[in-house]
Amino acid sequence: MSKYNYDLFVVGAGSGGVRAARMSAGLGARVAVAEDRYMGGTCVNVGCIPKKLLLYASQFQDEFKDATGFGWTVKSEAFDWSKLITNKNREIKRLNSVYENLLESAGAHIYNGRAELTGPHTVSVDGKNFSTERILVAVGGWPHIPDVPGREYAITSNEAFFLNQLPKRVVLVGGGYIAVEFAGIFNGLGSNVTQIYRGPVFLRGFDDDARSFLAQEMLKKGVDLRFNMDVSAITKSSEELTVALSDGTSINCDAVMYATGRKPLTANLGLEACGVTLGKNGAIVVNDRYQTNIESIYAIGDVTDRINLTPVALAEGMSLAWDLFSADEKIVDYEYVPAAVFSQPNLGTVGYTETRAREKFGSVTIYKSTFTALKHTLSGNDEKTLMKLIVDDASDRVVGVHMVGPDAGETIQGVAIALKSGATKSNFDRTIGIHPTAAEELVTMRDPVT
Repeated sequence: MSKYNYDLFVVGAGSGGVRAARMSAGLGARVAVAEDRYMGGTCVNVGCIPKKLLLYASQFQDEFKDATGFGWTVKSEAFDWSKLITNKNREIKRLNSVYENLLESAGAHIYNGRAELTGPHTVSVDGKNFSTERILVAVGGWPHIPDVPGREYAITSNEAFFLNQLPKRVVLVGGGYIAVEFAGIFNGLGSNVTQIYRGPVFLRGFDDDARSFLAQEMLKKGVDLRFNMDVSAITKSSEELTVALSDGTSINCDAVMYATGRKPLTANLGLEACGVTLGKNGAIVVNDRYQTNIESIYAIGDVTDRINLTPVALAEGMSLAWDLFSADEKIVDYEYVPAAVFSQPNLGTVGYTETRAREKFGSVTIYKSTFTALKHTLSGNDEKTLMKLIVDDASDRVVGVHMVGPDAGETIQGVAIALKSGATKSNFDRTIGIHPTAAEELVTMRDPVT
């Protein structure tokens, strides 16, 4: 008979926490999960899923225009923001129930309330105490707005999903994937969008050719990009906001959205009192098995601030469950993790950027193609597609693939399998393409650019 109420107590019912709880319970562990906001965490409620739904909505305006070149006469009716949000909310509510049912059917106990660690083996949920052999912290992150005068007038992505009406003029502050994606969403839905970023070009850390190419495509779609710029202050007059910029100019708008990063949601969890080591921005420091410096306390996902992607958190949750409650190990390999920015057009990537590849491998060869997709030969749309391969000269292995274009994420997912399997440029060259597709360009590039 165990001296603990549970074998594993999971704090946070986001993607990683739910996966760890389900897998652990399925392996015979006695599991509890505490969540004080919403089932499914950021991804389901104020992240991946609702963002993709809004993206779909925002793409119809271009589709209506493109249809003209194919003989269609499309009458674009007025867009109803409230209907979109209502339908989105209904779908998210359904997913909340799905996550709850998944946990319950696995045998995990759910506690709806605020959890706090009161010791290496104890958790308190709204004043009720539980003992547990191990604790997993999977509370994710939260949007951060810097200390700029007037910050109280700004919203984050959390609030953007629940606006009562679509703002006619939006200023987006930030250069990460959330800022870039929402710039495309608001622009596609008809808002006048200005994006402010303090660096020379957004999406720092992505391949330079890809992010510069995307910037040009977004400019063509009407997004006003202001690089090497920052916000000095936000003021409000009547129903209008004024954003003062670092160059002395200002912009009047109806909404200011900050997407300048997220911080691990570790405050007031009792971690410091338990002696858990925290790193930059409050991130929980863990070893390669997701264990903190306190032997019984673990952490996965965005709260560790490493690779902040939902599939990574899922993989970590599964790996931890198998590690703790089975004889098998399922180690997560963080090399060649694919990712997509659901910008307009999409940016998909897997492997090394050109800069990082040159640093790691030394001599590399670059293949690059820019072209007009077949669809746009009739649509009249001047959107271009970019594809780029990076090859390690010593091994002929393809170590990076980057794409900017429609459904780039869908294309890169398949390519990621090839890179994970060690595919060489010769393998790519010997692969027959599917014609006519944009993806066939990946296996027909023969002439290197460098």
